[in-house]
Amino acid sequence: MMRLFPFLILCIWLASCTGKVSNDTAIKPSDTMTAKVQGPFAHTVYFWLKNPDNSEDRTAFENSLKRFIRTSTNITTRHIGVPAPTDRGVIDNSYTYSLLLTFTDEEAQQKYQDEPAHKQFIAESEQLWSKVIVYDSLNLLDE
Repeated sequence: MMRLFPFLILCIWLASCTGKVSNDTAIKPSDTMTAKVQGPFAHTVYFWLKNPDNSEDRTAFENSLKRFIRTSTNITTRHIGVPAPTDRGVIDNSYTYSLLLTFTDEEAQQKYQDEPAHKQFIAESEQLWSKVIVYDSLNLLDE
């Protein structure tokens, strides 16, 4: 459950930031559980950089990741983040960057994995990280 909690928080936050519900009413905090993430397949990645305080490494990582994400034709929703300044016992904010992507289905996510730009991102950046954890999940909410 502890490993799933950061993903759930990201999903709720992302749902609250989608902007509009179907009747063009702005989403209010109380509506966040009814808003849906676009795409039933979520791909959440946490990166720990080897030298997180090195600004050159951070810039290189961010530029490579943004370039790749902007060129992908398979992603439905995208979010690149850094740890929020929250401090509760259930929060793991030890990572350097997070990536939350959604896809229309598992096939689109596999195409993303096989994109030359994805492979280029890994080749450019893998020497910068010491650890990567990936959580893939399917949405249980009715569409």
